[in-house]
Amino acid sequence: MAAEKIETVVAGSYVEMEMENEEISKGPKDMFSKYLWHGGSVYDAWFSCASNQVAQVLLTLPYSFSQLGMASGIIFQLFYGLMGSWTAYLISVLYVEYRTRKEREKVDFRNHVIQWFEVLDGLLGKHWRNIGLFFNCTFLLFGSVIQLIACASNIYYINDKLDKRTWTYIFGACCATTVFIPSFHNYRVWSFLGLAMTTYTAWYLAIASLLHGQVEGVQHAGPAKMVLYFTGATNILYTFGGHAVTVEIMDAMWKPQKFKLVYLVATIYVLTLTLPSASAVYWAFGDTLLDHSNALSLLPRTRFRDTAVVLMLIHQFITFGFACTPLYFVWEKLIGVHETESLMKRALARVVVVIPIWFLAIVFPFFGPINSTVGSLLVSFTVYIIPSLAHMVTFARASARENSVERPPLMLGGWAGMYSVNCFVVVWVLVVGFGLGGWASALNFVHQVKTFGLFTKCYQCPHKP
Repeated sequence: MAAEKIETVVAGSYVEMEMENEEISKGPKDMFSKYLWHGGSVYDAWFSCASNQVAQVLLTLPYSFSQLGMASGIIFQLFYGLMGSWTAYLISVLYVEYRTRKEREKVDFRNHVIQWFEVLDGLLGKHWRNIGLFFNCTFLLFGSVIQLIACASNIYYINDKLDKRTWTYIFGACCATTVFIPSFHNYRVWSFLGLAMTTYTAWYLAIASLLHGQVEGVQHAGPAKMVLYFTGATNILYTFGGHAVTVEIMDAMWKPQKFKLVYLVATIYVLTLTLPSASAVYWAFGDTLLDHSNALSLLPRTRFRDTAVVLMLIHQFITFGFACTPLYFVWEKLIGVHETESLMKRALARVVVVIPIWFLAIVFPFFGPINSTVGSLLVSFTVYIIPSLAHMVTFARASARENSVERPPLMLGGWAGMYSVNCFVVVWVLVVGFGLGGWASALNFVHQVKTFGLFTKCYQCPHKP
């Protein structure tokens, strides 16, 4: 009975939001708002999740395959894809639980974006909130940095008259325009275009590599060193770790309770892009990729490659917005402008967030190694460990399990089965992802710093005569 009452309250709130959405479509700008700007459907969430997962990492996965070897590369993609979908499901369960409790207290969320740290705060208290806030914000900060680095790395293969550091200056200014995008409701057309762009790029990498054929004397020695092996594994861990914006994507849905399978279906689609492209590029170029973390650098320049570069640049602008928008929300809440109706006031406040991201992209321009470092030290906790522990602690009491909104799947063995899977995720990621992966990624990152130095003008650029 308690569960039925809870669902009635939540359903009533969601119906109210759905009615507001219908009212939007009756306004003077209904065509633009409804079809291009103001999205909140299951399809919008799917496009957002899929588009956010497969960004610049698409270009570094062949590099990871050269570190792991073909067999391990494929197995880790499947394994971490499944594990990432599992923890996304946990986050959706905790979000619905938190929102349900707040709805019962008559809290109005219509002008407020719910975020992961607020879910942790409402369910488990301020200590969990602080831990979640630290890892989430740090991950999003460096996730945004990676997008700027990727922009500079890609555009260099079309126009090398400017060095990569100069291109970072330019694209930092371009990406700063994301301060004018209010929320994830407004990424409808961008999410669709972003996924279309990465789909083209993925299949271009696969087909172009197969047509190019294997380079003379190609070798596939991986895995050759433990350091490289676990560095590659953590890069794949990072690939399926787009959960830092999962709560914001759910909150933008008109019916968030339908999110359950969205991330899993998005992951399956992403695998149809990453597996063929990474396998084909590694087959063609082999160990040469160990010194080329961006797969585009090895393919000959054609109009198809230039098209892939341009499309990835646009997509990285979109992904920069995805990563930065939750940081914008946190900063807005901190200074008290989150619920203001003035978009200009919010945009001016958000500029403060872009500046440190811009600076860090210039300091650490290590395309590829930085993905692995972020994956091992930040994604491991943000995406895998904290959601699993939070779910176990939230439903540790019998009363919490009895009154929970979302019941565990029967095929999993009920609560006992769910706890078993969560324990496995925590132990595996703590030992393999954070422990071994952190050790390997840190060594590799330090090696890049010693080799190229900080503020390097052109990371892994060919020497010009």
